Amino acid sequence: MTPLKVIIVDDEKASADRLVKLLTPYDGLDISGVFETVETALKGIKHENPEVVFLYVHHHDKTGFDLLSKLDTINFEIVFTTAHDRYAVEAFKFSAIDYLLKPIDPHDLVRSVKRLQERTQNKSLTTRVETLFHNLSNKENKTIAIPTQEGLTFLNVNDIIRCHSDANYTRIYVKESSPKVVAKTLKQFEELLISRGFFRVHHSSLINLSLIRKYIKGKGGVVIMADGSEIEVSVRRKETFLKELAKSQALL
Repeated sequence: MTPLKVIIVDDEKASADRLVKLLTPYDGLDISGVFETVETALKGIKHENPEVVFLYVHHHDKTGFDLLSKLDTINFEIVFTTAHDRYAVEAFKFSAIDYLLKPIDPHDLVRSVKRLQERTQNKSLTTRVETLFHNLSNKENKTIAIPTQEGLTFLNVNDIIRCHSDANYTRIYVKESSPKVVAKTLKQFEELLISRGFFRVHHSSLINLSLIRKYIKGKGGVVIMADGSEIEVSVRRKETFLKELAKSQALL
């Protein structure tokens, strides 16, 4: 198998040197350059034509996203390296773009390299990056971008009533609109929306706590949503659900 051509973009020399050291033993990777600035990295990408870029999110007064926005096309896989930021991590996961938290753990790197070697090359990367851009920049949590066959659909978070699992797909029910079917798991939506007032009441149902119209007591109970749907609450999630519901109602 031909090694994947890799470049590293990181303005912290110690971090870049550590990553080089960790990546060097992999026969399937060929490190062809290390760049410290957005400007030099831009030239390096155009010259080297890499297949993988390990990209640090923060670069002095610029970011890795500034670099990506300057490229006409993104025809390489990206692995972001970043300090811990829960919101950013949720967006990375949802956008299906790989990331590593600093300081980089060798075990995490092993898994990341394995995913890189298994992944089909770049077929939906532009859409993934656009999704990530939107969901990272939207700090007010008003809308999220979801990838569709046509491109991106933007949904107001407050209009999302519930999400229902359908194997590796998720059906999203929105106010005054037909359901949206997205090729992402419910777990991915849970990671993105749990900090925005949503709760997974059942293994197949994620609901907007602010759009509950009624809760009916029972072994686990049932919630009636704004669209009239009746959603079962699992017994093991009931106690946590009632606590989260009380908190959400107190904030309204």
